Amino acid sequence: MTASSTAANEADTDPRELSLGLAGAALAVTAWSTGTILAKWLDMDALAIGVYRFGTFFILLLIWMRARRINISVDLLRHSAWGGLALGLDIVFFFSAVKETSIVNATIIGSLQPILVGVIAWRFFGEKIRGADAGWALLALASALVVVRSGADDDVTSWQGDLLALGAMFAWSAYFIASRRAKGVISPQEFTAGTSFWTAIICLPVGLTLGQDMSWPTAENWLWLFVMIASAGVVGHTLMNWSLQRIPLWVGSTFTLFIPVGSALLAWLFLDEAVTATQGIAMAAVIGSLVMIVRGQTGPAPTDVPPVASGTANASADSADVRRPAE
Repeated sequence: MTASSTAANEADTDPRELSLGLAGAALAVTAWSTGTILAKWLDMDALAIGVYRFGTFFILLLIWMRARRINISVDLLRHSAWGGLALGLDIVFFFSAVKETSIVNATIIGSLQPILVGVIAWRFFGEKIRGADAGWALLALASALVVVRSGADDDVTSWQGDLLALGAMFAWSAYFIASRRAKGVISPQEFTAGTSFWTAIICLPVGLTLGQDMSWPTAENWLWLFVMIASAGVVGHTLMNWSLQRIPLWVGSTFTLFIPVGSALLAWLFLDEAVTATQGIAMAAVIGSLVMIVRGQTGPAPTDVPPVASGTANASADSADVRRPAE
């Protein structure tokens, strides 16, 4: 799909579908923010969580799809392979990174994802990012970094761990891009099912190689796994993949900056973890910035190109097509 055809499709987006997509993405990142909290109640190694979480999620999706007479075909698995590889590598890299470097460093590096995705969305998907939206996105990014840094409670860092975190950031970005590229090829539900299958397949041998305990979960761990599947899986991955077919790719990526905010708020509510005044202000800034981005998407399109004489209309239109979208 070319950038021009993608841009044309964006222009034809139904405003109602856009609004639903924005709401879906907001719910998805809120659900994803529960992952850190739920992981504290899971007495399992990280990659074992990946295997049982995504493997079980795939089986549940398979049952649901079969009930709707949707088959898991070889083509479905082929079209979702890149997304599954990206998501699997994200899990492997990130949880390996937090063993080598600080959680703060790993989270901050991961928070840079919207910048990479924004550039790719502009260059290859023809998405136009207005200057005001770019400004709000940068404010949300800076505020999210403050939230993470203010909650730092360790200083164990290493360049190897930081490189692993960087790899996780690239893999997480690739997952978003793969989800968007699946539009018109397979449905969001099929993409979610396929990526869940591949993620479980990737986490299993890597976990065994790294010597992680991959044994059958206890009854209590199964309880929290199903809660994680329902929140981060059903609500998080399913809704985000659905939403990315309806909203700009860069917006969905920027929404992920809410995840550390949501995690900190949930930790404050359920784990009695303190939230400093600095964190509180930064959280409010993240939420406010994301609200302004949503308003920018649902409001009227800017008319920053002045009227031109009819004799030069074609030339002006041609020149507008090659301007940087943020201008």
